[in-house]
Amino acid sequence: MRKTTLAAIAALTLSSTAQADDVTLKMATIAPSLGQAITMATFANVVSDNVEGVAIEVSGGGAATLHQMEVGRGNLDFAMTSPVIYNLMAAGKAMYKNEPEAPELAKNVSLLMWFPYGAYHFTVRADSDIQTLDDIEGASVFLGPQGGGAYNAARGWVESTTGLVVGEDYEAIKANWQTGYQAFLDGKVDVYVNGCLDPCGQFIQFTETEELRFIGPADATGEAVDNYLGKWRYRAEIGNGLYKGQMNKAPVVSFDTAVGIAVRRDLDEETVYKITKAFWDNLDQVTSDSPWAEALNMEFAASKRGLQELHPGAARYYKEVGVLK
Repeated sequence: MRKTTLAAIAALTLSSTAQADDVTLKMATIAPSLGQAITMATFANVVSDNVEGVAIEVSGGGAATLHQMEVGRGNLDFAMTSPVIYNLMAAGKAMYKNEPEAPELAKNVSLLMWFPYGAYHFTVRADSDIQTLDDIEGASVFLGPQGGGAYNAARGWVESTTGLVVGEDYEAIKANWQTGYQAFLDGKVDVYVNGCLDPCGQFIQFTETEELRFIGPADATGEAVDNYLGKWRYRAEIGNGLYKGQMNKAPVVSFDTAVGIAVRRDLDEETVYKITKAFWDNLDQVTSDSPWAEALNMEFAASKRGLQELHPGAARYYKEVGVLK
């Protein structure tokens, strides 16, 4: 059976998989270099290879919060979602407060599967004076693209664990994923944040020439932290010795969450059933050196997280294999 390599998937993220297929479905992901986008592009590739008459065309870049709206409008068939941003869309809150149609659009956004986002890595150069998150007062930080789910998650972790407030106690630079990472490479930002499953491509690249250190809060306990984590986020550890230029001597406490593949609710049940089945039945096409592939778990994928409901076609498959009753 043909194996799909990580490099090949990354190359496919911005390309169309459609040739003479009967149905071409559209998927949008975040920046193609990020692990979550590679997971979604892999999904598209496996499905396109194994469902006759269906191809998924993938485009990378932009914000998942906006892509989710386009799924609701029917302009996209698939996009990234999360329990937090879906709940906010359904309630018309936070980044959706100025989008009056968001709650109604949310009714057309179903779930196909959840997968782990990966621990949030708060990163400094090894020679930085910043030893913990509590030391970032006055620093410049890339939290993620402003207005996006990752930015708000990272901001909330900092505030709940340290009390430091963005815009008051430290500066969050305005940048997309690519320019934020480049700013860290160029030494123009003190702290770089990226959520991913180790080993992450960005840190592999960085440690080819430089040394880094992951930082956590001095104390990750307390009511404020528990309230921030809520039901859909959870504490996670970043191990030491993961990268050749990683200077941590012990694991670092951070947090993780679930993200998922949202699917248009009005996409027909049979098509979504075939797509879901094709992915899980052919997961062995993904090479064993893909860390996120090892993290995929069908029970996690079908679990209830927030308000978002499984698409009937996906639920049918998960019931068929026994992970849903």
